[in-house]
Amino acid sequence: MVDKSLIRNFSIIAHIDHGKSTLADRILELTETVSSREMFDQYLDNMDLERERGITIKAHAVRVIYNCNLDGNQYIFNLIDTPGHVDFSYEVSRSLAACEGALLVVDATQGIQAQTLANVYLAFANNLEIIPVINKIDLKSARPDEVAEELGIFLEIDKNRILSVSAKTGEGVEEILDRIVIDIPPPGGEFDRHLQALIFDSEYDSYRGIVVFIRVVNGVIETGMKIKFMAENTVTTVEEVGILNPKMIKRDSLIAGEVGYIITGIKEIGNVTVGDTVTNAKEPADK
Repeated sequence: MVDKSLIRNFSIIAHIDHGKSTLADRILELTETVSSREMFDQYLDNMDLERERGITIKAHAVRVIYNCNLDGNQYIFNLIDTPGHVDFSYEVSRSLAACEGALLVVDATQGIQAQTLANVYLAFANNLEIIPVINKIDLKSARPDEVAEELGIFLEIDKNRILSVSAKTGEGVEEILDRIVIDIPPPGGEFDRHLQALIFDSEYDSYRGIVVFIRVVNGVIETGMKIKFMAENTVTTVEEVGILNPKMIKRDSLIAGEVGYIITGIKEIGNVTVGDTVTNAKEPADK
């Protein structure tokens, strides 16, 4: 069984073009989740519209394994990608609800922008641990010290706690991974309680129906289980459970604290509501 104390669930939040997707790429590369040969720019942005517009629209959850040199432990990081564009703040909020922490990425040449503020307030509303990161320090016009000063004042923290990196070159990114281990708490919840799983996203697959992305809050969800979508009062059976690494990998089950997907054969997108709770139909949770 997965040791919940070694799980870290987090998002990356940023103003558009501040380097959020590039940082996600470096994390996938550094943890060898995706090899350098396989890597293409903005790996998580795999929707056609995303790649066309150059911004992340759809939230994606990717599990990466990090071998931490600080304590020798192997950690499971669930990186829940979020849109950086102001038009998609609703998707940001639902992604953050599945996390305990967030990397706040700020461009060293631009500093705090309007969407930076909006994202921080969403993170605060979800009681997330924020790790501030100044990006693009490789640019000639970068002013990391000045941006660290304003970010420290805004977040009311010592500016020396703010990390400076280049997501493009990879400089400083490993230190971010260590800070995720240290600063972001492991998920709560208990595997022996009634199943409660938060739906933070979904997508339609023409062959298999709706793929539902979940964060298990309490209990266990497993293949063959009869489940209930509480808001829609829909009862169905789990046909497949798995994780994204970043491709779908089948598992027998997911336990409290884990992030992954389920497929139930539901074909109508209206039967799945983001923000809804999935529970065991035979032994439902209270909410």
